[in-house]
Amino acid sequence: MNSQYKTLIELPANKAAKIISVDGGYGLQRKLQTLGIRRGQEVKVSSKQPFRGPLTIKVCGSQITLGRGIARRIMVEEIQ
Repeated sequence: MNSQYKTLIELPANKAAKIISVDGGYGLQRKLQTLGIRRGQEVKVSSKQPFRGPLTIKVCGSQITLGRGIARRIMVEEIQ
């Protein structure tokens, strides 16, 4: 992958990014698509819980909480 891409976990809080890809099987991709998390969509990390807790993101006007295992599979590119 390109060095400018990061996982969703590496994205700083309150920074907008565009989803580049989701690294996972058909079931995971289908689940995330129903939540509005798909390639090309803009996403923003609202908060990160300490001690390897979940992340809360804003996507499609909704707030969604994701575990770090799933967030680690979502590649994003920061928007300036």
